[in-house]
Amino acid sequence: MPEFASRRGLLFGAAAVSTGAFLTACTSNEPSGESADNDKTSDAPADDKPGKAVTIGFAGPQADHGWLNAINDNARSRAEKYPDVTLDITEGSNDAAAQIGQIDSLINKKVDVLVILPADGKAMTQAGLKAMRAGIPVVNLDRVFSSPQAYRCWIGGDNYGMGLNAGHYIGEKLKDKENATVVELAGIDNLELTQQRTQGFDDALKNYPNIKKVARQAAEFTVESGQAKMAALLQAQQSFDALWNHDDDQGVGALQAIKQAGRDDFLMVGGAGALSAMEAIESDNSVLKATVLYPPTMAASAIDLARALGQGKGIGGMAEFEIPSSVTLYSAVVDKANVAQYKPTGFK
Repeated sequence: MPEFASRRGLLFGAAAVSTGAFLTACTSNEPSGESADNDKTSDAPADDKPGKAVTIGFAGPQADHGWLNAINDNARSRAEKYPDVTLDITEGSNDAAAQIGQIDSLINKKVDVLVILPADGKAMTQAGLKAMRAGIPVVNLDRVFSSPQAYRCWIGGDNYGMGLNAGHYIGEKLKDKENATVVELAGIDNLELTQQRTQGFDDALKNYPNIKKVARQAAEFTVESGQAKMAALLQAQQSFDALWNHDDDQGVGALQAIKQAGRDDFLMVGGAGALSAMEAIESDNSVLKATVLYPPTMAASAIDLARALGQGKGIGGMAEFEIPSSVTLYSAVVDKANVAQYKPTGFK
């Protein structure tokens, strides 16, 4: 999974389930030619009624991971919901220079709003600054720019919260077990997101003195690395009670290794919210019992926010006339009890 910087902002737990619930009405509104006694229209929250036409430029990295592909799909499908939105989406690139060129093209087209998920937030900060200076508001999606001046609004996931909620879920399952042990299959170790997920997990376990983390292995967010690293963990640890796996894609490989080893003596919690993980949880025929969301629906919410910005609207359910500067999504835990509710958000 890509690198994400966690920012503590406004928490919208419902966003993981439905962007419609997250932004009760994110745009729209009344046509601009209303009578003088309706001059407060620009202050009204956005809604689903057609309003001012808005062209949204969308620039993201190459969709070389299931989560990133779901980001693009969520953006497209959300834009199609609105007859007043035109989405101009770039091909996507993992090369920062190439993505900057794509953003320059969108700036030259004079789009009304830009939604950018940068390949590298720090390296691409100047692109965000350029758009903002050109009078084009930027919705910075997930990987954060290094300057708040480079975006009008940031929306993204909570990596620390993922680890925290995974730790609490496991902790509650094992709280009555004496001398319980857990292991961790992390992501790419030099990424801040991986460090945040581990820190959240470790902090949660501090609430459960009967539980000890006995091993940690870093993988690479791929099926192949998940299988190899999980096999190594299983060989080194003949017995443990729970596994926290940072990413559902690498979790596919981890489950293969677990099955090959014939192990079923522990519970597993995954991360991100892949459809395959939710199906396994629903079937309840493996060690995988839960996954902690890092919802790609954030891209749909980013379109809502961009539409609201383009139409000069706020968000329904909030008193302010403007959208917030930061929106942090909640990392819900999905298990058998609620998987039917969250399954439609699962990504392939």
